[in-house]
Order: sequence, then structure tokens, then C-alpha cells
Amino acid sequence: MQITLEAVEKVMELTGVDYAAAKEALVKADGDADEAIKLLTSEEKSDDKVKETVEKIKAKVKEGNVDKIQISKDGEIVLSLPVNIGIIGGIVGLAAAPWAFIAATIATLGFGCKIEIVKKDGSTDEIV
Repeated sequence: MQITLEAVEKVMELTGVDYAAAKEALVKADGDADEAIKLLTSEEKSDDKVKETVEKIKAKVKEGNVDKIQISKDGEIVLSLPVNIGIIGGIVGLAAAPWAFIAATIATLGFGCKIEIVKKDGSTDEIV
């Protein structure tokens, strides 16, 4: 595997990443610039999807009447997070809505999970 300066520059130019990120992607892609570009763009799409999902969750919570957030896989609940944990975390100074980020990351990174908002009346809204 040989990583050339031309390949690094091509990856940097077409993806907008810095030198270190371009070189790391080329190492993962065994020096193939096109594969490195595909790798970087797929990571960006995942990041965008996580951010979008976090925003959906936060909007639902802001609407009110939300009791908890559940992550399920194949009909089984994998994780159930009470919303008040996120509120307490925000008061103590942790990142805003850390539970939303955790839930969105798990569900959107290809684990085949669903995120559901469970309302206080027991009804659910599926986010992902």
C-alpha cells in the first residue's frame, strides 16, 4: 500500500477534510483514493442522520407529554431511557439531551433498531 501526496490532495479536495482525515481514510482504503472518498462521504451521511434524528427526538420532547424514549430491536426493548434523566443532566451541566444523542446513534448506525417516543398516556410515536 502506497499513499501518495496526489491521492491525499484528491481526497482533501473532493471531501473538504483536512490532511490527517484524508490520510487516515486512505490508510483504511489501502491507498485507493476513490474508496477513501466513498468512506468519508458515507461517514458524513451517518453523522447527518444522527443529527437529524436527535433533532426529531428533541422536538418531540419539547412538545411535551413524553415519558421515555425506547430503543427496540426485533420487537424487544433494548434500552428505555426516562426523559427526566436528560433534563437532570442538562441542569447539572452535561451536554444538552445526551439521551437523545445516544438513542439516535444506536438506531441510525445500522444496528436495525427503532426509536420510539413513549408518551405519558402510553401511546408511542416511532422516530426511526
